[in-house]
Amino acid sequence: MSLSRRDFHRTAAVAGTSLLSSMMTMPGLYADEKPARKPGKYIDVHTHIGTYTNRNKELTVDDLLKWMDEHQIEKAVILPLVSPESTTYLQLPDRAIHAAKQHPDRLIAFCCIDPRANISGAVKGFTEVIQKYVDQGARGFGEHKVGLEFDDPLMMRVYEACENVGIPLLFHIDTIRGKDEPGLVRLENAIRSFPKLNFIGHGPGWWASISGDVKTKAHLGGYPKGEVTPGGAIDRLMEKYPNIFGDLSAGSGANAISRDLEFGREFLIRRQDRIMFGTDYLEPGQGVPQFELFEKTLELPEEVAAKVFRKNAERVIPA
Repeated sequence: MSLSRRDFHRTAAVAGTSLLSSMMTMPGLYADEKPARKPGKYIDVHTHIGTYTNRNKELTVDDLLKWMDEHQIEKAVILPLVSPESTTYLQLPDRAIHAAKQHPDRLIAFCCIDPRANISGAVKGFTEVIQKYVDQGARGFGEHKVGLEFDDPLMMRVYEACENVGIPLLFHIDTIRGKDEPGLVRLENAIRSFPKLNFIGHGPGWWASISGDVKTKAHLGGYPKGEVTPGGAIDRLMEKYPNIFGDLSAGSGANAISRDLEFGREFLIRRQDRIMFGTDYLEPGQGVPQFELFEKTLELPEEVAAKVFRKNAERVIPA
C-alpha cells in the first residue's frame, strides 16, 4: 500500500513524537538521574578531614566519601581538633561545617573550642560561641582532646555550655589529654555534674577502663591485652548514669572488644543502648580493624548490631 507524501510525513511525525516521549520517561537511561542511594550499614561517629600529624597524608572530603562508599557507611561525623595537644595541624570547625553543608546527606559536623581560649563571659561566653556554631550547622561538640585534668574548672565550663546548648560531647581520655585517675573518677564528677549532657567516651584511657584491673594512671595510656577483669569503670558508670556512651573507634576501641572476645561480645549485648560504631578514620589507606571485627568475628544479634551500628547515633546526635 502506497502513501501520499503528506500522509508519509504525518505518520513519521507521530512516530517520532511517540519515540521521544518513551525515551524521556525511561528512568535513568536518558534523563540526568542518579539512582537512589541504599541505606548504609553504619553511621560512623568519629572521622576527621585534613592532616593529623606530619607523618600523615591529608584526607580530603572526596577521599572520605569514597572510603565511606566502599565500607557501607551512610553517614559520618567529622570531628575538629583545635587543642595544641590534640594534633600537629589544627582541624577547625569551619571546615567540618562547610563539608557537611556540601554533603548534608552524608556528613555531620561537630564543633570544638579549647577551654583555654580567650573568650569573655565565662560559661555564658562559651555558650554563645557554641550556639553560633550550632546555628551554622554543627550538631555536637568534639573531639574534646585537651591537655588538662578531665574535671579541671576550665573543662567544666565547656561541659556546662554544651549542656546549655543541648548537644552531645565526644571526648578523649589518655595520660596526656583529658587526664583522669583509675576508676575514671574525674569523668564521673563531670557526668554527675551535668546530667543533661550526653558524654561519648573515646581513647585509650576510656577503653582500658572496660577492665577492672586498671590500678595506675599509666594503665590509662596503653592498649592492654589479655582477659578483661569484671568490674571496670565503664560498666559501673553506664549502670549508674544514663548520659554516658561509648565510641568504638580507633585501636583503643577495637582492642577493648577483641582482647577478650567473649567478654567483648557480652559487653556489647549488655550495653547495646550505649555503644556507637566509629573508626577514627583520618588518613587515606588507613587500616580500620572495626570492619573485620564486626562483620566476621563477633556475629552480634541483629537487633544489637542495628543499635550499635547506627540507631544509637541517630538517637543521641540531634537531627
